[in-house]
Amino acid sequence: MNQEKKVTLFFVSLGCDKNLVDSEMMITSLREYGFMLVNDETEADVIVVNTCCFIGDAKEESINTLLEMAQYKEEAECKLLVAAGCLAQRYHEEIQTEIPEVDIIVGTMGYEKLAETIQTALKEKSGVIECLQDINYLPQPLTNRDSMSGGYFAYLKIAEGCDKHCTYCVIPKVRGNYRSVPMDNLVAQAKHLVDAGARELILVAQETTLYGVDLYGKKSLPELLERLSELEELRWIRIMYCYPEEITEELVQAIKRLPKVCHYLDIPVQHGADAVLKRMGRKTSRQEIEEIVARLREEIPDIALRTTLITGFPGETEEDFMQLKQFVESLAFDRLGVFTYSREEDTPAAEMENQVPEELAGRRRDEIMALQQEIAFDKTASQIGRTMEVMVEGRLPEEGVYITRTYMDAPEVDGYVFVSTDWNLMSGDFLKVCITGADEYDLIGEIVEDE
Repeated sequence: MNQEKKVTLFFVSLGCDKNLVDSEMMITSLREYGFMLVNDETEADVIVVNTCCFIGDAKEESINTLLEMAQYKEEAECKLLVAAGCLAQRYHEEIQTEIPEVDIIVGTMGYEKLAETIQTALKEKSGVIECLQDINYLPQPLTNRDSMSGGYFAYLKIAEGCDKHCTYCVIPKVRGNYRSVPMDNLVAQAKHLVDAGARELILVAQETTLYGVDLYGKKSLPELLERLSELEELRWIRIMYCYPEEITEELVQAIKRLPKVCHYLDIPVQHGADAVLKRMGRKTSRQEIEEIVARLREEIPDIALRTTLITGFPGETEEDFMQLKQFVESLAFDRLGVFTYSREEDTPAAEMENQVPEELAGRRRDEIMALQQEIAFDKTASQIGRTMEVMVEGRLPEEGVYITRTYMDAPEVDGYVFVSTDWNLMSGDFLKVCITGADEYDLIGEIVEDE
């Protein structure tokens, strides 16, 4: 852009880590085009909100954020308000009607044209401009993407879309079919992120275990792990969002064999009662889930397993819920999150009979979380006396305490290890600590001096 004053940009990224990667792609492309990112919305010529619509709460947050940012068109410098991402893709017509302050609507696959569209709109504003690509199109991911997550860890989105079509989920309708990112592109992205200081790469997608099937005719996640492991300065590789039925023996052995791959796996199973799993459209039974977990723990005894569950799914009976509680107690996942069912329009589950009242779904969620709390506290206490490698995340200067994580803890969703020391450490540093105490979900450690 041949302008004396650069156009300033304020960016809000909502939703999941996969959405964050999209935001990073957008910001990188806008910077390349000459826009300047600012941290104060009152100083921005253009405000972009990358929205989410996965569940009701996410939709509400996205709408409220758009309305909040809209006020800066009257009160500050803002000339253009951009709605991007999932909500913009799914409800682009409604946004035009209900939030007239929005000037540009960018769908989930439309970011490649965003910079050019903004420049056009700044020059000749005439109504709402839409950038809505076919949801089955895959934009070319930028290999020089800058991470917004702090530098010492970064997300690597290895695929887009989903073919599973669970009955409660809108993702295939707003993100399209499953499309893997070419492996060479991912390795180039990873090298750029590691060269910029990332020491941990977290592999994400709607479904990571199917990576490569569409491009290479086979599940290629083990090969990707091999290639990423060759990056010299990379220390940890973490895998999220593995559908249990797609976990192969080759993947298990790759996790076991490759030193940089964390002994950690996120396996969203959603429920523990076969009747509910069937209505959800899930591809595994309770017994199959139990067998997969047992196999992982047998092959990799120190593996940390995370999962997510849904309470209050249509038709969930008291008997189903009792089975879920028994399932949680017997499998004793290391990390577990629970969501209440969100009734999403245009999904099969929304039309099912016997919708569970929100209050009951909430009570069931709280009961599961209370049960998991006991399991989690026992597991943290069992770590006392263990020497572990941790990565420094930050510091509490007033307390002289560093915040660190083990391989068992993904950023932002799992626990921490608090380490008191007068050493001068930086985020991204690795050190050995002996676990000396446990405080609910978190641990307390002391540096092993000879390290």
